[in-house]
Amino acid sequence: MIPANSAHLPVFAATDPGKGGKNNEDNYAVSAYTLSESDPTPSIFAIVADGVGGHQAGEVASSLAVDMISHIITESDANQPLASLEEAFSQANQAIYSQTTINPANAGMSTTAACVWLIGYRLYLASVGDSRIYLRRGNSFIQLTVDHTWVQEAIDSGVLTPEQARSHPNAHLIRRYLGAKQPAIPDFRLHLRPGESDQQAVENQGMHLEPGDYLLLCSDGLTNLVSDDEINAVLGNQPLQIALDGLIELANKRGGHDNITIIGIQMPEEKVITSVPKTRNRLVIALVLIAFLAVALMGGGIYRMYFWEGQSPTATFQSGSTTEFSSPTISQTDVPATQSPQTPQRTPEASPSPGSSVIPTSATSIPATYTPWPTSTTGP
Repeated sequence: MIPANSAHLPVFAATDPGKGGKNNEDNYAVSAYTLSESDPTPSIFAIVADGVGGHQAGEVASSLAVDMISHIITESDANQPLASLEEAFSQANQAIYSQTTINPANAGMSTTAACVWLIGYRLYLASVGDSRIYLRRGNSFIQLTVDHTWVQEAIDSGVLTPEQARSHPNAHLIRRYLGAKQPAIPDFRLHLRPGESDQQAVENQGMHLEPGDYLLLCSDGLTNLVSDDEINAVLGNQPLQIALDGLIELANKRGGHDNITIIGIQMPEEKVITSVPKTRNRLVIALVLIAFLAVALMGGGIYRMYFWEGQSPTATFQSGSTTEFSSPTISQTDVPATQSPQTPQRTPEASPSPGSSVIPTSATSIPATYTPWPTSTTGP
Protein backbone atom coordinates (compact mmCIF):
# COMPACT_ATOMS: atom_id res chain seq x y z
CA MET A 1 0.00 0.00 0.00
CA ILE A 2 1.03 3.62 -0.49
CA PRO A 3 1.09 5.90 2.60
CA ALA A 4 -1.17 8.95 2.22
CA ASN A 5 -0.99 12.35 3.88
CA SER A 6 -4.59 12.28 5.06
CA ALA A 7 -7.37 9.81 5.71
CA HIS A 8 -10.59 9.53 3.71
CA LEU A 9 -12.66 9.64 6.92
CA PRO A 10 -12.54 11.86 10.01
CA VAL A 11 -10.25 10.28 12.63
CA PHE A 12 -9.65 11.57 16.16
CA ALA A 13 -7.54 10.24 19.00
CA ALA A 14 -6.72 11.12 22.58
CA THR A 15 -4.53 9.64 25.31
CA ASP A 16 -3.97 10.45 28.97
CA PRO A 17 -1.76 8.87 31.68
CA GLY A 18 -4.65 8.92 34.16
CA LYS A 19 -4.50 9.97 37.80
CA GLY A 20 -2.64 6.98 39.22
CA GLY A 21 0.82 8.46 38.79
CA LYS A 22 2.01 5.66 36.49
CA ASN A 23 3.94 6.00 33.27
CA ASN A 24 1.77 6.01 30.17
CA GLU A 25 2.31 2.54 28.72
CA ASP A 26 -0.37 2.92 26.04
CA ASN A 27 0.67 3.45 22.44
CA TYR A 28 -1.36 3.94 19.29
CA ALA A 29 -1.11 4.92 15.63
CA VAL A 30 -3.41 5.85 12.77
CA SER A 31 -2.12 5.35 9.22
CA ALA A 32 -3.72 6.33 5.90
CA TYR A 33 -3.08 4.74 2.52
CA THR A 34 -4.20 4.15 -1.03
CA LEU A 35 -3.94 0.53 -2.12
CA SER A 36 -1.64 1.00 -5.13
CA GLU A 37 -0.78 3.27 -8.01
CA SER A 38 -3.34 1.47 -10.15
CA ASP A 39 -5.98 1.18 -7.39
CA PRO A 40 -6.78 4.46 -5.60
CA THR A 41 -9.08 2.78 -3.04
CA PRO A 42 -8.41 4.55 0.29
CA SER A 43 -7.51 2.65 3.45
CA ILE A 44 -7.10 3.41 7.15
CA PHE A 45 -5.29 1.30 9.74
CA ALA A 46 -5.68 2.16 13.44
CA ILE A 47 -4.24 0.33 16.44
CA VAL A 48 -4.27 0.71 20.24
CA ALA A 49 -1.84 -1.24 22.44
CA ASP A 50 -1.80 -1.30 26.26
CA GLY A 51 1.56 -2.41 27.63
CA VAL A 52 2.16 -4.48 30.76
CA GLY A 53 5.47 -4.60 32.64
CA GLY A 54 7.57 -3.02 35.34
CA HIS A 55 9.32 0.35 34.98
CA GLN A 56 9.00 1.32 31.30
CA ALA A 57 8.92 -2.23 29.89
CA GLY A 58 5.20 -2.07 29.16
CA GLU A 59 5.74 1.03 27.08
CA VAL A 60 8.48 -0.78 25.14
CA ALA A 61 6.17 -3.71 24.43
CA SER A 62 3.24 -1.58 23.25
CA SER A 63 5.53 0.58 21.10
CA LEU A 64 7.02 -2.51 19.44
CA ALA A 65 3.56 -3.88 18.75
CA VAL A 66 2.23 -0.65 17.24
CA ASP A 67 5.26 -0.05 15.03
CA MET A 68 5.73 -3.62 13.79
CA ILE A 69 2.08 -4.37 13.10
CA SER A 70 1.59 -1.02 11.34
CA HIS A 71 4.70 -1.58 9.24
CA ILE A 72 3.70 -5.09 8.14
CA ILE A 73 0.23 -3.88 7.16
CA THR A 74 1.84 -1.08 5.15
CA GLU A 75 3.93 -3.61 3.26
CA SER A 76 0.91 -5.76 2.39
CA ASP A 77 -1.12 -5.54 -0.81
CA ALA A 78 -4.45 -5.73 1.06
CA ASN A 79 -5.58 -8.74 -0.99
CA GLN A 80 -5.82 -11.00 2.07
CA PRO A 81 -6.45 -8.73 5.08
CA LEU A 82 -6.87 -11.47 7.72
CA ALA A 83 -3.75 -13.32 6.59
CA SER A 84 -1.77 -10.07 6.75
CA LEU A 85 -3.10 -9.31 10.24
CA GLU A 86 -2.25 -12.81 11.44
CA GLU A 87 1.30 -12.47 10.15
CA ALA A 88 1.66 -9.01 11.71
CA PHE A 89 0.53 -10.22 15.15
CA SER A 90 2.82 -13.24 14.93
CA GLN A 91 5.90 -11.19 14.10
CA ALA A 92 5.11 -8.59 16.76
CA ASN A 93 4.69 -11.33 19.36
CA GLN A 94 8.05 -12.86 18.47
CA ALA A 95 9.82 -9.48 18.50
CA ILE A 96 8.49 -8.63 21.96
CA TYR A 97 9.30 -12.05 23.38
CA SER A 98 12.83 -11.83 21.97
CA GLN A 99 13.35 -8.53 23.78
CA THR A 100 12.30 -10.13 27.07
CA THR A 101 15.08 -12.71 26.70
CA ILE A 102 17.76 -10.25 25.54
CA ASN A 103 17.28 -7.41 28.03
CA PRO A 104 16.65 -8.30 31.70
CA ALA A 105 14.95 -4.93 32.22
CA ASN A 106 12.23 -6.04 29.80
CA ALA A 107 11.64 -9.46 31.36
CA GLY A 108 7.94 -10.28 31.56
CA MET A 109 6.77 -7.38 29.42
CA SER A 110 3.75 -7.86 27.16
CA THR A 111 0.95 -5.89 25.56
CA THR A 112 -2.61 -6.02 24.37
CA ALA A 113 -3.45 -4.94 20.81
CA ALA A 114 -6.71 -4.04 19.10
CA CYS A 115 -6.75 -2.81 15.51
CA VAL A 116 -9.14 -1.98 12.70
CA TRP A 117 -8.33 -1.97 9.01
CA LEU A 118 -10.70 -0.12 6.72
CA ILE A 119 -10.34 -0.91 3.03
CA GLY A 120 -12.66 1.57 1.42
CA TYR A 121 -15.67 1.13 3.70
CA ARG A 122 -15.12 -2.56 4.51
CA LEU A 123 -14.11 -3.35 8.09
CA TYR A 124 -11.54 -5.91 9.23
CA LEU A 125 -10.32 -6.21 12.81
CA ALA A 126 -8.08 -8.26 15.09
CA SER A 127 -7.38 -8.22 18.82
CA VAL A 128 -5.57 -9.85 21.72
CA GLY A 129 -6.13 -8.89 25.34
CA ASP A 130 -8.70 -6.54 26.83
CA SER A 131 -8.38 -3.44 24.67
CA ARG A 132 -11.70 -3.14 22.89
CA ILE A 133 -13.33 -2.15 19.61
CA TYR A 134 -16.88 -0.81 19.52
CA LEU A 135 -19.34 0.03 16.76
CA ARG A 136 -21.97 2.69 17.26
CA ARG A 137 -24.79 2.31 14.76
CA GLY A 138 -27.92 4.38 15.28
CA ASN A 139 -28.91 3.94 18.91
CA SER A 140 -26.97 0.70 19.30
CA PHE A 141 -23.52 0.50 20.87
CA ILE A 142 -21.94 -2.87 20.11
CA GLN A 143 -18.73 -4.37 21.52
CA LEU A 144 -17.28 -6.07 18.45
CA THR A 145 -14.43 -7.80 20.29
CA VAL A 146 -14.41 -10.11 23.30
CA ASP A 147 -11.98 -9.65 26.21
CA HIS A 148 -9.22 -12.23 26.59
CA THR A 149 -9.37 -12.30 30.37
CA TRP A 150 -9.88 -14.85 33.11
CA VAL A 151 -13.09 -13.19 34.25
CA GLN A 152 -14.53 -13.16 30.71
CA GLU A 153 -14.00 -16.92 30.54
CA ALA A 154 -15.71 -17.22 33.93
CA ILE A 155 -18.65 -15.16 32.67
CA ASP A 156 -18.93 -17.26 29.51
CA SER A 157 -18.94 -20.48 31.54
CA GLY A 158 -21.52 -19.14 33.99
CA VAL A 159 -19.18 -19.08 37.00
CA LEU A 160 -19.42 -15.30 37.42
CA THR A 161 -21.93 -12.61 36.54
CA PRO A 162 -20.68 -9.43 34.85
CA GLU A 163 -21.29 -7.54 38.10
CA GLN A 164 -19.20 -10.05 40.10
CA ALA A 165 -16.44 -9.96 37.51
CA ARG A 166 -15.83 -6.22 37.96
CA SER A 167 -14.61 -6.63 41.55
CA HIS A 168 -13.07 -10.10 41.25
CA PRO A 169 -9.40 -10.48 42.32
CA ASN A 170 -8.58 -11.94 38.88
CA ALA A 171 -10.23 -9.09 37.00
CA HIS A 172 -6.91 -7.99 35.49
CA LEU A 173 -5.57 -11.43 34.57
CA ILE A 174 -5.03 -11.44 30.80
CA ARG A 175 -5.34 -14.74 28.96
CA ARG A 176 -3.98 -13.73 25.57
CA TYR A 177 -1.37 -11.09 24.76
CA LEU A 178 1.67 -10.23 22.63
CA GLY A 179 4.99 -11.20 24.18
CA ALA A 180 4.24 -14.83 25.03
CA LYS A 181 6.57 -17.70 24.23
CA GLN A 182 3.73 -19.44 22.43
CA PRO A 183 2.62 -18.14 19.00
CA ALA A 184 0.12 -15.28 19.23
CA ILE A 185 -3.36 -16.10 17.96
CA PRO A 186 -5.29 -12.91 17.03
CA ASP A 187 -9.03 -13.07 17.50
CA PHE A 188 -10.89 -12.46 14.23
CA ARG A 189 -14.39 -12.72 15.67
CA LEU A 190 -16.44 -9.62 14.86
CA HIS A 191 -19.60 -9.86 16.94
CA LEU A 192 -22.63 -7.92 15.67
CA ARG A 193 -25.57 -9.74 17.24
CA PRO A 194 -26.19 -11.69 20.46
CA GLY A 195 -26.05 -15.45 20.11
CA GLU A 196 -23.76 -15.52 17.08
CA SER A 197 -21.51 -18.54 16.78
CA ASP A 198 -17.76 -18.04 16.52
CA GLN A 199 -17.90 -18.96 12.83
CA GLN A 200 -20.67 -16.45 12.16
CA ALA A 201 -18.67 -13.77 13.94
CA VAL A 202 -15.59 -14.46 11.80
CA GLU A 203 -17.74 -14.36 8.66
CA ASN A 204 -18.73 -10.78 9.59
CA GLN A 205 -15.20 -9.69 8.65
CA GLY A 206 -15.27 -7.37 5.65
CA MET A 207 -18.68 -5.96 6.56
CA HIS A 208 -19.68 -2.68 4.94
CA LEU A 209 -19.85 0.27 7.29
CA GLU A 210 -22.99 2.35 6.98
CA PRO A 211 -23.43 6.13 6.84
CA GLY A 212 -23.30 7.57 10.35
CA ASP A 213 -21.42 4.62 11.90
CA TYR A 214 -18.76 5.27 14.55
CA LEU A 215 -15.81 3.01 15.36
CA LEU A 216 -14.19 3.34 18.78
CA LEU A 217 -10.94 1.67 19.88
CA CYS A 218 -9.88 2.03 23.52
CA SER A 219 -7.66 0.66 26.27
CA ASP A 220 -9.19 -0.71 29.47
CA GLY A 221 -8.36 2.49 31.33
CA LEU A 222 -11.66 3.73 29.91
CA THR A 223 -13.84 0.62 30.08
CA ASN A 224 -12.86 -0.28 33.66
CA LEU A 225 -14.42 2.99 34.86
CA VAL A 226 -17.03 3.94 32.27
CA SER A 227 -19.83 1.57 31.20
CA ASP A 228 -20.86 0.94 27.61
CA ASP A 229 -24.13 2.81 28.11
CA GLU A 230 -22.24 5.80 29.49
CA ILE A 231 -19.79 5.78 26.58
CA ASN A 232 -22.71 5.76 24.15
CA ALA A 233 -24.39 8.62 26.02
CA VAL A 234 -21.24 10.77 26.00
CA LEU A 235 -20.78 10.20 22.26
CA GLY A 236 -24.31 11.54 21.76
CA ASN A 237 -24.52 13.85 18.76
CA GLN A 238 -21.58 16.07 19.67
CA PRO A 239 -18.34 16.36 17.67
CA LEU A 240 -16.22 13.24 18.07
CA GLN A 241 -13.10 14.98 19.42
CA ILE A 242 -15.16 16.70 22.13
CA ALA A 243 -16.74 13.35 22.99
CA LEU A 244 -13.33 11.65 23.35
CA ASP A 245 -12.10 14.37 25.67
CA GLY A 246 -15.32 14.04 27.67
CA LEU A 247 -14.81 10.29 28.07
CA ILE A 248 -11.28 10.76 29.36
CA GLU A 249 -12.44 13.44 31.77
CA LEU A 250 -15.15 11.11 33.09
CA ALA A 251 -12.69 8.24 33.63
CA ASN A 252 -10.31 10.56 35.47
CA LYS A 253 -13.10 11.89 37.69
CA ARG A 254 -13.70 8.30 38.79
CA GLY A 255 -10.09 7.79 39.78
CA GLY A 256 -8.21 7.46 36.49
CA HIS A 257 -6.42 4.37 37.84
CA ASP A 258 -4.90 3.47 34.47
CA ASN A 259 -3.77 5.03 31.21
CA ILE A 260 -6.64 5.96 28.91
CA THR A 261 -6.36 5.89 25.11
CA ILE A 262 -9.18 6.24 22.58
CA ILE A 263 -9.34 6.37 18.76
CA GLY A 264 -12.58 7.34 17.02
CA ILE A 265 -13.38 6.95 13.32
CA GLN A 266 -16.58 8.43 11.94
CA MET A 267 -18.49 7.54 8.79
CA PRO A 268 -20.09 10.54 7.04
CA GLU A 269 -23.85 10.82 7.13
CA GLU A 270 -25.87 9.67 4.14
CA LYS A 271 -25.83 12.09 1.24
CA VAL A 272 -29.36 13.13 0.32
CA ILE A 273 -30.03 12.90 -3.40
CA THR A 274 -33.23 14.23 -4.89
CA SER A 275 -34.65 12.85 -8.12
CA VAL A 276 -37.70 13.14 -10.32
CA PRO A 277 -40.31 10.56 -9.26
CA LYS A 278 -40.47 7.48 -11.47
CA THR A 279 -44.13 8.11 -12.26
CA ARG A 280 -43.25 11.48 -13.74
CA ASN A 281 -40.34 9.94 -15.67
CA ARG A 282 -42.69 7.39 -17.24
CA LEU A 283 -45.21 10.07 -18.18
CA VAL A 284 -42.56 12.23 -19.83
CA ILE A 285 -41.13 9.25 -21.72
CA ALA A 286 -44.59 8.22 -22.92
CA LEU A 287 -45.38 11.72 -24.23
CA VAL A 288 -42.03 12.03 -26.00
CA LEU A 289 -42.44 8.59 -27.55
CA ILE A 290 -45.89 9.44 -28.87
CA ALA A 291 -44.54 12.66 -30.36
CA PHE A 292 -41.67 10.91 -32.13
CA LEU A 293 -43.92 8.18 -33.48
CA ALA A 294 -46.31 10.78 -34.85
CA VAL A 295 -43.49 12.62 -36.59
CA ALA A 296 -42.06 9.37 -37.96
CA LEU A 297 -45.38 8.17 -39.33
CA MET A 298 -46.03 11.48 -41.00
CA GLY A 299 -42.61 11.29 -42.58
CA GLY A 300 -43.39 7.91 -44.18
CA GLY A 301 -41.10 5.85 -42.00
CA ILE A 302 -40.93 4.40 -38.51
CA TYR A 303 -37.72 4.91 -36.48
CA ARG A 304 -36.86 2.78 -33.42
CA MET A 305 -36.00 4.90 -30.39
CA TYR A 306 -34.42 3.68 -27.13
CA PHE A 307 -35.15 5.38 -23.81
CA TRP A 308 -33.12 4.47 -20.72
CA GLU A 309 -34.79 5.23 -17.42
CA GLY A 310 -32.23 6.13 -14.76
CA GLN A 311 -31.60 3.87 -11.82
CA SER A 312 -33.02 4.87 -8.46
CA PRO A 313 -30.42 6.95 -6.58
CA THR A 314 -28.52 5.26 -3.76
CA ALA A 315 -26.74 6.68 -0.74
CA THR A 316 -23.13 7.58 -1.32
CA PHE A 317 -20.29 8.45 1.01
CA GLN A 318 -18.64 11.83 0.92
CA SER A 319 -15.06 12.13 2.06
CA GLY A 320 -14.98 13.99 5.34
CA SER A 321 -12.33 16.39 6.51
CA THR A 322 -9.48 14.82 8.41
CA THR A 323 -7.99 16.22 11.58
CA GLU A 324 -4.24 15.77 11.53
CA PHE A 325 -2.48 15.73 14.87
CA SER A 326 0.85 17.46 15.17
CA SER A 327 2.35 15.78 18.22
CA PRO A 328 5.71 14.32 17.11
CA THR A 329 5.60 11.22 19.29
CA ILE A 330 3.41 8.21 19.95
CA SER A 331 4.80 7.30 23.37
CA GLN A 332 4.44 9.69 26.27
CA THR A 333 7.90 9.26 27.77
CA ASP A 334 7.78 12.55 29.65
CA VAL A 335 5.35 11.19 32.25
CA PRO A 336 7.21 10.16 35.44
CA ALA A 337 7.55 6.39 35.67
CA THR A 338 6.17 6.12 39.18
CA GLN A 339 3.74 3.46 40.34
CA SER A 340 0.75 4.31 42.47
CA PRO A 341 -0.19 1.72 45.10
CA GLN A 342 -3.84 2.23 44.09
CA THR A 343 -3.19 1.32 40.45
CA PRO A 344 -4.72 -2.06 39.53
CA GLN A 345 -2.06 -4.44 38.26
CA ARG A 346 -2.84 -6.02 34.90
CA THR A 347 -1.01 -9.30 34.80
CA PRO A 348 -0.42 -11.57 31.82
CA GLU A 349 -1.06 -15.19 32.67
CA ALA A 350 2.17 -17.17 32.91
CA SER A 351 1.06 -19.89 30.50
CA PRO A 352 -1.85 -18.70 28.36
CA SER A 353 -3.70 -21.39 26.48
CA PRO A 354 -2.91 -20.85 22.79
CA GLY A 355 -6.08 -22.70 21.86
CA SER A 356 -8.37 -20.73 24.10
CA SER A 357 -11.60 -19.75 22.39
CA VAL A 358 -12.09 -16.65 24.52
CA ILE A 359 -11.22 -13.57 22.93
CA PRO A 360 -10.54 -6.99 27.46
CA THR A 361 -7.71 11.70 27.93
CA SER A 362 -9.61 15.06 29.12
CA ALA A 363 -8.81 17.60 31.77
CA THR A 364 -5.09 17.58 31.00
CA SER A 365 -5.01 15.53 27.84
CA ILE A 366 -1.66 14.79 26.21
CA PRO A 367 -1.85 15.88 22.55
CA ALA A 368 -3.09 13.12 20.28
CA THR A 369 -0.92 11.68 17.55
CA TYR A 370 -1.93 11.24 13.93
CA THR A 371 0.67 9.28 12.00
CA PRO A 372 0.32 8.59 8.28
CA TRP A 373 3.42 6.49 9.00
CA PRO A 374 4.25 5.20 12.50
CA THR A 375 6.69 7.69 13.94
CA SER A 376 9.30 5.18 15.04
CA THR A 377 9.27 3.34 11.71
CA THR A 378 11.40 4.49 8.81
CA GLY A 379 9.25 5.63 5.93
CA PRO A 380 9.55 4.37 2.38
